[in-house]
Amino acid sequence: MKSLHTLFAALLLTTAGTAVAASSVDLTVRGIITPSACEPALSNGGAVDIGKLSAKDLKVDKPTFLPYQTLQLTVTCDAATLMALEPKDNRDGSEYANDASVFGFGMINDSEKLGGMELTLLNATADGVASRVISSRNNGTSWTAIPSFEKGSILSVAASDVNTPTPVRLMTANVRILPIIAPAAGLTLNNEVAIDGSVTLTVKYL
Repeated sequence: MKSLHTLFAALLLTTAGTAVAASSVDLTVRGIITPSACEPALSNGGAVDIGKLSAKDLKVDKPTFLPYQTLQLTVTCDAATLMALEPKDNRDGSEYANDASVFGFGMINDSEKLGGMELTLLNATADGVASRVISSRNNGTSWTAIPSFEKGSILSVAASDVNTPTPVRLMTANVRILPIIAPAAGLTLNNEVAIDGSVTLTVKYL
């Protein structure tokens, strides 16, 4: 992250209660400012173009799974740093499936969910060493060996035989993208429709 916001707040409550009631309360803010910083980057500027599709090639009653696409991800840190990647679906609410691992493709006519994509980290390395991708759904309290991005989760890298994040200076991985189009029976496809998926990956310091 390239910006840091520090918040301090104090709260004073006055009451007309009985003599035994407390007349003040403390609010404490804690955190850590890390001396190192990490910068993520994706190949091709993070852009994937799957080209034009014919509506006639889409499955009517089932989702259509399009060919995998791949981008290269690098995360470069000033020093060995414990960090993770947190996804944000910039088209949240437009994913066709009620699945935390599907990120939306936008809407047709503001009401029809076009589809979505699944994102998986493969072939990860930490400072040149092959590594395991691990996931946490509780902000880093516990980790499991899951390589897929999900809403509400974070991904990090670990040694191949453990599920604990390892500090890295340079992390690399392939981001495999699986584009999915919702069943055509529920879509209005009389005109050209733009596939408009967008996900932001943010470094989270652990």
